[in-house]
Amino acid sequence: MKFKTLLGLLAVGLSLSVSAQTWPAKPLRLVVPFPAGGATDILARALSQELSKKLGQSIVVDNKPGAGGTIGALAGAQAAPDGYTLLLTTSSTHSIGPAINPRIPYNAETDFTPIVYVASSPQVILVPLSSPAKNLREFIDHARKNPGRLNYASSGNGTISNLSTENFKAQSGTFLVHIPYRGTGLSIADLISGKVDVLFDSIVSGMPHVRDGKLRALAVTSPKRSALAPELPAVSEVLPGFESVTWFGVFGPRGLSPEIVARVNQAVNAALAEPELKERFARLGAETTGGTPQAFATVVRSESAKWKKVITERKITAD
Repeated sequence: MKFKTLLGLLAVGLSLSVSAQTWPAKPLRLVVPFPAGGATDILARALSQELSKKLGQSIVVDNKPGAGGTIGALAGAQAAPDGYTLLLTTSSTHSIGPAINPRIPYNAETDFTPIVYVASSPQVILVPLSSPAKNLREFIDHARKNPGRLNYASSGNGTISNLSTENFKAQSGTFLVHIPYRGTGLSIADLISGKVDVLFDSIVSGMPHVRDGKLRALAVTSPKRSALAPELPAVSEVLPGFESVTWFGVFGPRGLSPEIVARVNQAVNAALAEPELKERFARLGAETTGGTPQAFATVVRSESAKWKKVITERKITAD
């Protein structure tokens, strides 16, 4: 019996080794847990075009939206660990969602295999032209002198714009009243008119209003100045250590072989190095990142701990 068991284990090991060597032998599926046409979907399709060249196989982008990304993320977790189904997702499903909703039907840390950090997208802090603050330090001073008299807009409770501003409030010692909208786009008119005092918005949707002379940008939330708006300081120049970005990354299901992880990681890094892809990402407000699976896993853990702390301490809920 023991001999047969040993033979069985050897056969499984040999099968996995051969599978990894011949992979990919057929088209891949890249699950995106958000609707077609959104930022994550567009990034996924741009990446998949370059990635298919590197791997020599076509890649089908499979949108599985719903429940804030939960449905698609679960599909990625439940896929066979053969490398033919991958997941491209964001911090919302793996760093924020689990802290906001502990009933999520997957474990963001143990049900996936981190493969590569694809890109990050910072926010920009916007104020009306009528604001007395001409820079971030002046805004903080103004808010401290007027506790509870200034408000901020967000794209809804538990969203990155809500969490970023609450984290900013905690680190800057300010008190801003929250006004949740159904998407930051709906708050822009109120921000321009001065009904809203500040908004942390996606850099790609926020900066056109600045360049059109309708709003004033104070800073970006990336850890250092962003190539997407190099003229703006980072918040960390005034509040050391502050950072808030949406990350995008590729995962496989739990149990994906190290050989396939290495192949995908290498191919994605090669794709991200292509100037054309970098430019396409930049037009979407994202900066390519890349790196090792271990570095990506570290980012996910760090971001998860940060947002869990903010959500718990600021008593933020999705309701």
